[in-house]
Amino acid sequence: MKICMIGAGYVGLVSAACFSEFGWTVTCVDKDENRSAELKAGRSPIYEPGLDALMERNMTAGRLTFTGELGPAVAGADVVFLAVGTPMRRGDGYADLSYVFSAVEEAAPHFDGFTVVTTKSTVPVGTSREIERRLKIKRPDADVAICSNPEFLREGSAIQDFTHPDRVLVGCDQARAREVMERLYKPLALRGSTVMFVDRESAELAKYAANAFLALKISFINEIADLCESIGADVQEVASAIGKDRRIGDKFLHPGPGYGGSCFPKDVSALIRTAREAKSPVSIIEQVERVNHERKLAMAVRIEAAAGGSVRDKTIAVLGVTFKPNTDDMRDAPSLVIVPMLQERGATVRACDPQGRQQAEPLLPGVIWCEGAQEAARDADVLVILTEWNEFRALDLEAVKATMAGNAVVDLRNVLDPEAALELGLSYQGMGRGKLASKNADNPRSRLKN
Repeated sequence: MKICMIGAGYVGLVSAACFSEFGWTVTCVDKDENRSAELKAGRSPIYEPGLDALMERNMTAGRLTFTGELGPAVAGADVVFLAVGTPMRRGDGYADLSYVFSAVEEAAPHFDGFTVVTTKSTVPVGTSREIERRLKIKRPDADVAICSNPEFLREGSAIQDFTHPDRVLVGCDQARAREVMERLYKPLALRGSTVMFVDRESAELAKYAANAFLALKISFINEIADLCESIGADVQEVASAIGKDRRIGDKFLHPGPGYGGSCFPKDVSALIRTAREAKSPVSIIEQVERVNHERKLAMAVRIEAAAGGSVRDKTIAVLGVTFKPNTDDMRDAPSLVIVPMLQERGATVRACDPQGRQQAEPLLPGVIWCEGAQEAARDADVLVILTEWNEFRALDLEAVKATMAGNAVVDLRNVLDPEAALELGLSYQGMGRGKLASKNADNPRSRLKN
């Protein structure tokens, strides 16, 4: 099969590389000249474990190519994927579809033979029909079918998610298009992966509904964490207990500073706007959006409290700034709210991140960037873990304590051993670990300065 992938961002690039691994011929189109040049040289512009090797293998085999020219890539393609950005539209929170429609308009003159045009981008309900309407005006003679094929990739494990999916979802209303999509995903079906065919509106809504539900689970466990702190329970024990219930599951039950990333914030917002337009409000999801925004603000207040009530003229060491580990993605990362709040209140912020500095530095002006945790902690009054990179789990707390000016640790991801921190005389504060409060208070060493 010949595939054209329009857009070499996170979704487009990962999908193109994985399809080429199936043996299909894939041309990935990106109009950004710098990005296109980087890709042609075999360099991925994003950090995703395993992606560089996957690209190199399939480029060498001639199955994966990159270009800035749309026409030749579209001509003769069996499937044309739309994998361009659909960012949150400024002012109303709705998904901005201008890139999608622009790609369709540009591709229209080049369709040759029966072509399945498929949205990979996350798009609101009704987008497939609107693309269909526009193409009938632009190319009434074109033999095309429009499908919706939303992605369910987690940054940091996207290749595994693509090649071993929980399900592949295809919104399709034409028999010929279904045959093409069945052939496209046959390598996964042969492995036993479920390929689901539904109508296009159902596929479009399912993507938003899935992300909104996961965002809800995160906000739910964050509120339970706060309750645990108030009553002396441990959220990790609570989450483990309820996660064993197969009706609930243990995924996304880890408290933290709020969700971020390229999907949850904009998809939750877009679903709310869609529901309001349909006069069918989703009040639970609206509350999730509000809770998540307030969560990030509350984390800055929590850090301020750990610093003795004020961060003015104090140094805060921040470990991790990306919205999650194993990615360099800074989109809607909690750090973009928390760090500026600390700076506005007079703090000096020293930060490190294994992959995120290049993306984060322009977004977090005034931050002092360090090579690692040990350097960031030097002379810090408070140490904050904001992203759960694995290397922070093995932090040498004794060495960190020796270099800090203060002794407060705020572990917003619960990656450290609280007992070990307390034994060293650190004032440790995790998330939802209420039963540690009394131990902190009873430990005289936790009140000592270095």
